[in-house]
Amino acid sequence: MSDDRLAVALFIVLALVLPLSALAARRGRMGEILRSLVAWLVIGGLVGMAYVYRDSLSALGTRIDEQFGIGGQTTSGNTVRINLSGDGHFWARVRVNGVERRMLIDSGATTTAISEATASAAGLPEGGLPAILNTANGQITARQVRADRVALGAIETRGLSVVVSDRFGDTNVLGMNFLSRLRSWRVEGRTLILEPADRTGDGGTAASATDPL
Repeated sequence: MSDDRLAVALFIVLALVLPLSALAARRGRMGEILRSLVAWLVIGGLVGMAYVYRDSLSALGTRIDEQFGIGGQTTSGNTVRINLSGDGHFWARVRVNGVERRMLIDSGATTTAISEATASAAGLPEGGLPAILNTANGQITARQVRADRVALGAIETRGLSVVVSDRFGDTNVLGMNFLSRLRSWRVEGRTLILEPADRTGDGGTAASATDPL
């Protein structure tokens, strides 16, 4: 018998022995004994299956994270690492004025772009300078404002210029005007590595540059 099958057998034995011993001591009615027995068998079986298929479950969780960009972002010191998602892009958890959003990191985008919903949640000013953007789907109108703080893990920058439009739908993009403030950013294998430019006095890291509007 393999180690995994032995572990399952032990779980089942424990699931049987423990409730039977307790119920026998209480001399409960047969119906109660049977219901409790079935419940413990189900619990024991689920625990045993989770143990046997633990590697498969872990791999499934990793694939889900990569596909939807939910996980795969870690911070070590002030360095942020982001794993490539299943769609071939790098998605990051970014805070705009303290409001966390999932954002696509796009070195092909000149300016950081956010949706109207994100702008509203982050308390960005209404109005702003009008802007015309050239996208893959043609030209769109937008407005240009400034975000007080944009943070990715331990990396924080201030006074970042962003363009806002309802044409972005639910998509938010972290562009080159954020990446250019870093000391370095690079891709190693399937991992994007971001290094901050310098250290600030409030425990974060930020570049001193301010984007012109």
